[in-house]
Amino acid sequence: MMETATIKVMDTQCPFCSVQCKMRMVEKEEDGKTTYSVEPKQNAASEGRLCVKGMNAYQHALSKERVTEPLMKKNGIFTPVSWEEAYEFIARKFCDLQGRYGKDVIGVYGGGSLTNETSYLLGKFARIGLQTKYIDYNGRFCMSAAATAGNQAFGIDRGLTNPLSEVRNTKCLILAGTNIAECQPTLMPYLVDAKENGAYLIVIDPRDTATADLADLHLKVKPGEDVALSSAMIKILIEEGYVDNAFVQQRTTGFHEVKKYIESLDLDVLANEAGVSADDIKEAARHFGRAPSGMIMTARGVEQQTDGYLAVRHFINMLLVTGKIGKPGSGYGAITGQANGQGGREHGQKADQLPGYRSIENETDRAYIAGVWGVHPSEIPRKGVSAYEMMEKVHAQEIRALFLMGSNPILSNPNANFVEEGIRKLDFLVAADLFISETAQLADVILPAASFLENEGTITNLEGRVLLREASRPATGMAKQDWEILSDIAKRMGKGFYFPYRSAEEIFEELRVASKGGVADYYGITYDRLRKEEGIYWPCPSLEHPGEQRLFDVSFAHPDGKAKFISVDHHYPKERTDEKYPLILTTGRVLGHYLTGVQTRKSYTLASRQIESFVEIHPETAQKWNIKDDTLVKVTSRRGQIVVRSKLTNSIREDTVFVPMHWGGIQNINKLTCEELDPVCKMPGFKVCAVLVEPLLT
Repeated sequence: MMETATIKVMDTQCPFCSVQCKMRMVEKEEDGKTTYSVEPKQNAASEGRLCVKGMNAYQHALSKERVTEPLMKKNGIFTPVSWEEAYEFIARKFCDLQGRYGKDVIGVYGGGSLTNETSYLLGKFARIGLQTKYIDYNGRFCMSAAATAGNQAFGIDRGLTNPLSEVRNTKCLILAGTNIAECQPTLMPYLVDAKENGAYLIVIDPRDTATADLADLHLKVKPGEDVALSSAMIKILIEEGYVDNAFVQQRTTGFHEVKKYIESLDLDVLANEAGVSADDIKEAARHFGRAPSGMIMTARGVEQQTDGYLAVRHFINMLLVTGKIGKPGSGYGAITGQANGQGGREHGQKADQLPGYRSIENETDRAYIAGVWGVHPSEIPRKGVSAYEMMEKVHAQEIRALFLMGSNPILSNPNANFVEEGIRKLDFLVAADLFISETAQLADVILPAASFLENEGTITNLEGRVLLREASRPATGMAKQDWEILSDIAKRMGKGFYFPYRSAEEIFEELRVASKGGVADYYGITYDRLRKEEGIYWPCPSLEHPGEQRLFDVSFAHPDGKAKFISVDHHYPKERTDEKYPLILTTGRVLGHYLTGVQTRKSYTLASRQIESFVEIHPETAQKWNIKDDTLVKVTSRRGQIVVRSKLTNSIREDTVFVPMHWGGIQNINKLTCEELDPVCKMPGFKVCAVLVEPLLT
């Protein structure tokens, strides 16, 4: 007798990039065998598209390598234990360390892929459950430059100031330091359609990429010289009469200072510093200046610099000079890298933030959140430090215990050897994760977390559109949702009264109130609305509000309603090339992998596409250093050395090499990168590192 097939259909959402594509997974059981298939599901951002990562995301969620029960290290070996034993051990160790060294001895370190509910609760857990000021997250390495620039220029930080749909209608689009084809590939049709509608596309990148191949003009900038390039473009815009004087006068402040400074600069000097011809710079500026509408999008190539904040401010200056913001087809966009890079920075994971994008140092904000949480404002700690600065405090043993949730700092932080040394000094390390990552290998306790298929909550995509991701499967083994883990530990710490939740939705209801009246106001958003409306833009201050799709139509978010120019001077990083380290290393992503690869390397399909790291190097440069194609080479900086395979290509500048960021061990690119931080936003300078490349065997 033929067995009847059992089919289960599950609607979910990709766990990877900031587009947050919806998808449908079908589980079929027949003849004792289970198979899976995935198809895209219609939604407004990706319009029913999925990339190769999304199509295969389920593989890591179903991997047999998942951590499925709490693990405690006993005699150096991870041993399964009950949740109760794990919780009691964690609470005892935390209490003991805080009793000896003070509340701030514990650090909490989150991630940019956590849901809004988890991000919110992690901040509350640190400040109320543990009463420590030390909390930050790996999104500091993703969005901090653009976030700080947006807040200071506009008074608000939302990834895109316009909905994605308006990209199709813009007449000039500048993509600065973003390789959308590999990092957010489901957005590529927006670019193709924009070009078909007459848009002129300018790509700024030191490499020829699949995104740059689409460009009308590719400015192959020298890494770290985006300020010089943008200064030169603004000089052309001002001197050749592309200033929107009415907009500048009525809706901005600070233009005179910028104009005076820009006029003092020499175009040829700027072009030489940027490594781009003056003629190409003029062509780019003129196209942008005369276009009736224009958008500028930045990403990590511009932002992961020690002057990333200034570079983004200068690209924003270009928009303000020409009046190309707050209008259809005109605006700014920071192409968020991580799944919830936008929402993750809005509700309290950052060292200086409280929910709703409130400031932890503002007395009014502190009083409001204290009222929501039912504590006195004095019970909320003051601001801590940024993510890498937390690693410095770990190394100095000012932080002696670390609670990690959804992050792998040994791979994601710069100066990774230093970071690993510090983490090995910890008295106590707890990691809540799906897998035993490179950092979790050093943990005393690993807590099994739910995967994206099992974890209900909201994610805010790169547009500022809040989306609901339903849980489509029960948690694997003994795994728990993030909010359950945090609430349970808080209870063991004697703070259960403040963590009474029974569902992610209950947490979101509290988040709504906590964000009310803040810059990132989610008060009008509910799970019911999200199910009916598919997604809602913030700010959304009331249940009747539709959500604000395009920002700044009438005014900016500063008290005077005006955007702020800033005069941007050059800031040269201390990391410079010399005879010993003659090449510039820049880093980035490849299509098949995500962040530190903890999840994508557990997908057999994705892992097989790109099994190892590599270094892109120009053939002329390779010949100079006796590098052959497809051979193992040593890449050495002032901080460390890695071994990767050479990939000779004409697509990269002769003074630059490129290595992706997704592998650990001897291929961990962040063993080389510099610890210097942007002084304003604390972004590390991942994109500029002086290195030597030489054959492994000579």
